Amino acid sequence: MAYPYRDEREVRILSAHFGDPEARTLAGWRQRGGYEALGQALALSPEQVTEIVKNSALRGRGGAGFPTGLKWSFLRNDGRPHYVLVNSDESEPGAFKDRELCRWTPHQLLEGALINAYAIRAQHVYIYMRGEFFEPAQIVARAIDEAYAAGIAGPDVLGSGVTIDVTLHLGAGAYICGEETALMNSLEGRRGQPRVKPPFPAVFGAFGQPTNINNVETLCTVPHIIRNGADWWRSIGTDKSTGTKLFNMSGHLVRRGNFEFPLGFNMKELIYDVCGGIRDGRSLKAVIPGGSSVPMLAAHELDIPCAYERVATAGSKLGTASMIVMDDRTDIVKQVRRMVEFYAHESCGQCTPCREGTAWLARIMRRIEAGQGTEADLALLVDLGKNMTGTTICVLSDSAAAPVLSSLAKFKDEYLALIGRAAPVAAAV
Repeated sequence: MAYPYRDEREVRILSAHFGDPEARTLAGWRQRGGYEALGQALALSPEQVTEIVKNSALRGRGGAGFPTGLKWSFLRNDGRPHYVLVNSDESEPGAFKDRELCRWTPHQLLEGALINAYAIRAQHVYIYMRGEFFEPAQIVARAIDEAYAAGIAGPDVLGSGVTIDVTLHLGAGAYICGEETALMNSLEGRRGQPRVKPPFPAVFGAFGQPTNINNVETLCTVPHIIRNGADWWRSIGTDKSTGTKLFNMSGHLVRRGNFEFPLGFNMKELIYDVCGGIRDGRSLKAVIPGGSSVPMLAAHELDIPCAYERVATAGSKLGTASMIVMDDRTDIVKQVRRMVEFYAHESCGQCTPCREGTAWLARIMRRIEAGQGTEADLALLVDLGKNMTGTTICVLSDSAAAPVLSSLAKFKDEYLALIGRAAPVAAAV
């Protein structure tokens, strides 16, 4: 089976076997070097494995970009049960990389999760997967069965005397359960609401025990780092954003899909050279670089490296590198309203600024789009957005405010045009 268009400049590490059904099986994965890294890790101490990941400067691929090895090192050898949670909830609008990793290379994920578990002395791995991912869930479940049958998971992993169990748990489609502490609550059978921190998961996590939570893409990189070394990973990408990254390209592009490039690859080249530019001969208007929860950038701001630190300097976030590309026909107000309504619907309702703020943002956006807004509404949107940022337990409130505030800063004329359409004509004097 041929996988859709791949650019010759890609550095395919995680996606090397996308489109290859044989790579899904245990036999096929082992033929491709699978589980060699797990064997290498088991020959080291847990601390040594953590140190390799720390030295690689790998940053979490779930959106926040927190240093992975440092995150692992927070769990102490205290004799308590430890857990690894794999965040495969992937519900960010614009993101579609983790489901492809699960669909094509489930053993790559399992190997990374088992190495993670060994490094933090965890006895159990829970893979929390979005319930709508029916096909990827079936594929991962088969991979887990294969791993148990071969002695790769369960008691005596690869004859090491180490026991690591693996459980696949399906969520019920709540966006908020992609937040790590809401995920833990959902896993425990509780309502999917974020927890106040501290205590942090490394101290008091799933089932009240120290827990390490990692994104699918993050864990899929771990076997390659163990096999090839931290220096190898650091030789790819930039000093502060090492390695490759899966870029989810969607929107008004000639070519869409997942592309794997070293971090630091130019965003403009990614859009025009790799993805073929804007379809139908249109021009580029705006891009949301990291899924709908980050500020949008205008067309003239895109000549930047796709690295965590450089996108932040440009006024946005790389996040999950899920780029939503919009052409010159895009109604910015309409698209922002749709994003805001999504977040209003998915708010867990725990925090007042989010519960009330998202609903108010949506109401005001609908009023403006209908041509019934006033200039005071624009000031109210800014005020609401600022009061919703950094004031809640999780960042869902911030996520709703980001497209509103950034679109008002960069495309205010579109808001003003809608307001002007409804404004009464002033009487002649």
